[in-house]
Amino acid sequence: MILSLARRCAITTLVLGTLTLAPIRAGAGEVLVFAAASLKNALDEIAPIFEQQTGHEVTVSYAASSVLARQIQLGAPADLFISANVDWMDVLQDQNLIDADSRVDLLGNELVLIGGAGQDQIGRMQPNVDLSAKLGSGHLAMALVDAVPAGIYGKAALQNLGLWEGVQTRIAQTDNVRAALALVAAGAVPLGIVYQSDAQVEDRVQVVASFPPDLHPPIIYPAAVTASGTTEADAFLNHLQSDVAREVFEQQGFALPGR
Repeated sequence: MILSLARRCAITTLVLGTLTLAPIRAGAGEVLVFAAASLKNALDEIAPIFEQQTGHEVTVSYAASSVLARQIQLGAPADLFISANVDWMDVLQDQNLIDADSRVDLLGNELVLIGGAGQDQIGRMQPNVDLSAKLGSGHLAMALVDAVPAGIYGKAALQNLGLWEGVQTRIAQTDNVRAALALVAAGAVPLGIVYQSDAQVEDRVQVVASFPPDLHPPIIYPAAVTASGTTEADAFLNHLQSDVAREVFEQQGFALPGR
C-alpha cells in the first residue's frame, strides 16, 4: 500500500523536520547541499565542524534521492548533490547538471530488516524465511520500491530470495527510507527494510536480519558538485572525505570505500 498524503507528511515532519525541496539560493560563502535522507544524522554532525573551520554556512535539504535529482533537473539551486545510488547521479551527469570531474563514490551501506524490540532474530535473510508469517496481519515498511534507492535495493533483494511475490501486496511504501524507519519505530508496522545506518540511529528498533550484499546492486553513495556549484561546495566535498568526516560516517554505520 502507499500511505495517505496526510500520514506521509506527518511522518516526514516527525523524522526529518520540514524538508525544503527547492530552497532559496545560497548566498556568498554558503553551500546548499541536496542529500539522501539516510545521511541526515551524519551530515547534521559533520556540517557544523566545517562551518566552524571555514566560516562558510552549510544548508542541507534531505529527501529521497529521486526527489532531489528531479528538483535539480527542474532548476533547484543546489551546490552539491549526494545520492544514495549511482543511477540518479548518472542521470544528472548525462544531462550535464553536475561537474563530472568532482564526482566521487563517497560511502557505502548495508541493507537490513528491522523490527521492534519484541521481534525474533533471523540472522541472515534466506529463501526459506517465511516473511509473510512474520508480518502477521501487518505490513512491511519500505521506501518507494520503484523510485527510491532503499526501496529499489530492498525489492531486488526480496525478488532474488524468492520472497517478493509473497509480500508485495503488503508493502507500506513511504517517500523515503527515514519515513519507513519511523513507521517501525512507532509500532505502526512490525517490520521494515532500511539501511544499517538508519537502524543504528533509532533506539526503538533492532536489526532482525541482514541481507547478503550479492542480493542487490552495490549500495554506493556518489557525491558531486552541481554544474552551478560554488567553490565552497568543492571545499565541503573535500571535507566530507577528510578523516574527521570519515570517522563520523563510520560511527553512524556507513561503509567507506576501500574498507
